[in-house]
Amino acid sequence: MKAFLITIITVLVLLFGSVLLLQNVNLNRLGTHQYYVQVGKGVKMEDKADNGMTYVYYQYTLDGFDKDGKEKNVIFTANKELRKDAYLRVYLKGGKASSYQEVQEQELPEPAKRELEGH
Repeated sequence: MKAFLITIITVLVLLFGSVLLLQNVNLNRLGTHQYYVQVGKGVKMEDKADNGMTYVYYQYTLDGFDKDGKEKNVIFTANKELRKDAYLRVYLKGGKASSYQEVQEQELPEPAKRELEGH
């Protein structure tokens, strides 16, 4: 009976831990390279879904810099027009953007900040 109770508790703890992990970890950011960009003008794009509905998104092509200040051309899309001059951390996996998030200027690594200010 004691072994059965320990097994049930272990399974419940593992399930609870898995749920917390999935809720709090963005899997699109695992194993990515991070680049910092300053939002410029996006290109408004339109496309049709399989059901015939038209949807709008914005494509951005920006100069990005990693934490060491190394430059890379970063291309990504957003489902809305992003705030001009905002700073973003873009997560690249295999050369493609998998996710992004806005960051404050004070959160930028110093080498990336210097490069972004020079552009």
